[in-house]
Amino acid sequence: MHGLEAKYGNCIDFVYLDIDNPATADAKRKFGYTVQPDMYLLDGTGKVIWKKRGFVTGEELEQQLALIAKP
Repeated sequence: MHGLEAKYGNCIDFVYLDIDNPATADAKRKFGYTVQPDMYLLDGTGKVIWKKRGFVTGEELEQQLALIAKP
């Protein structure tokens, strides 16, 4: 994940939610975040444009990131 963040961080904001952190309760509830890992890609308005629950390979995630941004 951090390698992809280094590559795409200039055009995509990466946000990490800790399932055990009560400060993120509103965001977890909004997106239905219940297990780790749970990946969401949001557009500029906050709409979920891709979601994957469970293990995601780096290649799979990068394919999705490449659809929305250029490093």
